[in-house]
Amino acid sequence: MVQADARPGYSGFIVEKDSLIEVATAVRDEFGFDLMTAVTGVDYPPDKMEVVYHAYRTTGGPGLVYKVQVPRTDPVEVPSLIHLYPGVDLQEREAWDLLGIKFTGHPDLRRILMWEGFEGHPLRKDWKEGFYEEDTKPFKSRWPDGQFYMAEDKNPFKDNLAFPQNFDPEKWIPEGDALLYGALARYTVKQEDGLNTDRIVINMGPHHPSTHGVFRAVMTLDGETIAGLKPVLGYLHRNHDKIGERNTFLLNMPFTDRLDYFNSMTNNFGYALAVEKLMKIPVAERAEYIRVIVSELSRIQNHLVFIGTLLNDLGAMYTPSLYAFEERELILDIFEAISGARMMCNYFRFGGVVRDIPDDVMPKIKDLVYDRLQYKTDELDRMLTENEVLLSRMKGVRMINAEDAIAYSITGPVLRAAGVPYDIRRADPYGIYDRFDFDVAVRYNGDLMDNYLIRIDEIRQSLRILDQAIKQIPQGPINSQKPQYQVRVPAGEAYGRVESPKGELGYYVVSNGKPNPWRYHVRPASFVNVTALEKISIGTKIADFVVLLAMFDMVMGECDR
Repeated sequence: MVQADARPGYSGFIVEKDSLIEVATAVRDEFGFDLMTAVTGVDYPPDKMEVVYHAYRTTGGPGLVYKVQVPRTDPVEVPSLIHLYPGVDLQEREAWDLLGIKFTGHPDLRRILMWEGFEGHPLRKDWKEGFYEEDTKPFKSRWPDGQFYMAEDKNPFKDNLAFPQNFDPEKWIPEGDALLYGALARYTVKQEDGLNTDRIVINMGPHHPSTHGVFRAVMTLDGETIAGLKPVLGYLHRNHDKIGERNTFLLNMPFTDRLDYFNSMTNNFGYALAVEKLMKIPVAERAEYIRVIVSELSRIQNHLVFIGTLLNDLGAMYTPSLYAFEERELILDIFEAISGARMMCNYFRFGGVVRDIPDDVMPKIKDLVYDRLQYKTDELDRMLTENEVLLSRMKGVRMINAEDAIAYSITGPVLRAAGVPYDIRRADPYGIYDRFDFDVAVRYNGDLMDNYLIRIDEIRQSLRILDQAIKQIPQGPINSQKPQYQVRVPAGEAYGRVESPKGELGYYVVSNGKPNPWRYHVRPASFVNVTALEKISIGTKIADFVVLLAMFDMVMGECDR
């Protein structure tokens, strides 16, 4: 039924397909791994596909990884775990969409990131995209005879497009819309208490000012009350995973910057951890401190912008956002001086960071940490927390309770605002976070007000960490490895995860010993957290939905990848 994964460089257990639900139930109920954070499909042609599950205890400690292997013959079928872990809903749909793994028992298995008429499953190893040249970079075909050219110049537009048989774009009606609205049908009632009741379906987004980017929510409304909801994603999707598997390991580092474009530093951190685990290399001591400093500064500016834009969602127009962005700009000044870029920092390297903090920058960091950010946080708290508009719109407006938050795999501030003190920096420390004295911020009401307050709490805890890191940072090298354009990564698998400002950001990376990742999968907090949106929206007023969605602090670049 269960056997250890004995492949060199791999860990965890391999579970027989027919025993998956029984084993997953025991893992959750008997062994206490109640938080299923990541579900990843992997293609191993010609004979098998694999689904990898990462489960953790919300009480802390290392995780448990188990896998199911099935024959690579269509239909590739694996039992769905949605009835045990509702949080796998969108992740199973993603694996179906991109790899063609059919999760039997899933009640709403539709494409999620690709468009409805898309042909094939693009993360399969034998799938070839438009403008395909070679499986992995560097593409040798790009400089024949020493002459560089763009592949697009030799491939006229439309030659790379493949349509389904008999497809006529002029007559095409998306099937997916019928499935989408069909998924809402269970909320439709024709009669209640003898009265005919009409429920209407509305689309909010994908380009709606309150939907935080290209996100679309399809809702069934009963009057002003939300009776059903389906999130629609994928408008930004460029198949980050596929491109990541074409890139070399090092070339993926700047690529991670683009995910959550507010937090490229923490994006770098998670990927660096995964590859360093595979390479089994240490991180230079000074670089460990620098990593913590830039990550916590990143968390502070993220939460400040969250609060500023939250006030926008509540109707405060632009003034609070401008105050928040002023502090963010000062932190980006630091990032620019350190890395050379304000948003796409590309700063981490395997074994350390790419550059040291310049001598004239550390005093600026101290000024921010010891003076300005402390003062500005207090000022923000005084201005907003007792504001009667905020209190009336958020206090007592329920978001999610602890039990449901865990079941739906929610991580980050939303989980902690529901009363679960789970923070990866404490629960399963990475880097040198175990050296610092700080508290895991937690609130217990689970309402919108607590979701706002938890961000202020976390800014203060980040300032505590920064205070210690600045005082303790040693002199020395900033990388344990020599600078190089290519790294050698032994065969095996690794999962690197960090507590990003939005929750767990994880990278599952598989190496076959060659210069490019065999599998590169991002587990984004924004994508998994939104799984619970349907659950928490039903029964709330549509006016509250805008604020409720804001509490997830979604960035669609990370969500869609």
